[in-house]
Amino acid sequence: MIVKTMADYFAEGKQPEILFWVGSAGSFDDRAKKITKAFVKILNQADVEFAVLGTEESSTGDAAKRSGNEFIFQMQALMNIELLNGYEVKKIVTCDPHSFNTLKNEYPELGGNYEVVHHTQFIYELINEGRLSVDDSVLKSKRLTFHDPCYLGRANDVYESPRQLIRKLGVNFNEMKRHKRTALCCGAGGAQMFKEPEKGNMDINILRTKEALETNPQIIATGCPYCNTMMTDGIKFHEKEDQVVVKDIAELIAEANKL
Repeated sequence: MIVKTMADYFAEGKQPEILFWVGSAGSFDDRAKKITKAFVKILNQADVEFAVLGTEESSTGDAAKRSGNEFIFQMQALMNIELLNGYEVKKIVTCDPHSFNTLKNEYPELGGNYEVVHHTQFIYELINEGRLSVDDSVLKSKRLTFHDPCYLGRANDVYESPRQLIRKLGVNFNEMKRHKRTALCCGAGGAQMFKEPEKGNMDINILRTKEALETNPQIIATGCPYCNTMMTDGIKFHEKEDQVVVKDIAELIAEANKL
């Protein structure tokens, strides 16, 4: 699987169609790397010319900002903006809603103006343009529910693209009681991923997984690597690993197309 960097394109005097912003989880977390690979396979199948920053990519600064360190956020953001503007990047696609939200909504005021798209939106774009099709026979009738990532849904009103892709899979789709605007957070957002939870009756990811399990799913789908981790931990807590898997929508599309 050959993935070119922006530096490669720059050396050739060319510009890719999109920059794929991999994000911290997709770069370093072993589970999230599978989401990264699935999305790359989809891009290759659709003949999309894309590039990554590779070792030049740094954190967007999301976790620093959410945890209250504006100085570190601005330092990280300005370094990234200088790099992106140097490469004349126009369109960024990412599998990470945290990066999506930060690049889209918080970089412009620092001089970083790009078209920023979540990977579910981009995959749906490829299908609408006839560049990608989805085999609806592979996962046919599998019971599936979808967890809305906070930074995709409530923060950016992106509810339909993941659901449109789910419908393309031919699965038996059941919504949780709390979904779309009323969806419950998985517990990872706002830099909460990196600290111990406060005391209470139940950890939030355990509660959210419980709500997902009430739909009797075989698959819990999501569109965020952090949600994936939190829901997977919830499945382990409820001792349902043998019956339920947590997968990113990109993984499901890749699986359906036998990539």
